[in-house]
Amino acid sequence: MQNEEKQEIDLIDRRILDVVAQDGRISITALADKVGLSKSPCQVRLKRLQERGFVLGYRAVLNPRMLDLEHVAFVEVKLNNTTERALSEFNDAVRTLREVEQAHMIAGPFDYLLKVRTADIRSYRRVLGEQISALPHVANTSTYVSMEAVKDAVL
Repeated sequence: MQNEEKQEIDLIDRRILDVVAQDGRISITALADKVGLSKSPCQVRLKRLQERGFVLGYRAVLNPRMLDLEHVAFVEVKLNNTTERALSEFNDAVRTLREVEQAHMIAGPFDYLLKVRTADIRSYRRVLGEQISALPHVANTSTYVSMEAVKDAVL
């Protein structure tokens, strides 16, 4: 059961989280060695951190170059309607687009910022024209193409 209230953790818990964030497949024995605990207390702490919602899951980080998905564009999206219903409809629809890697509601001159990953500019143009622009309540978009990822990390 996840509890998303802000919770206090100690320095050892923080070190455990730092290590598993870098290597989610690390063995309990190796994790315990890295944080200076014996295996059993380390396993108990990790399980508690997972149950309390500090660890949301584990996943593989894929290589975009090997998958021919190196083109990254950031898209500002302005909606023509920002009622709760319209926002919910947009949110539900944008979650279905495989090419949209991230979608953030923004406080500012536009409503959403999307990170879109495709093979190339032609593929991006198709996704923009056929999918993103067709999402519910989209009034207009502006695109910024990434030339290089200087830092690309998850916590």
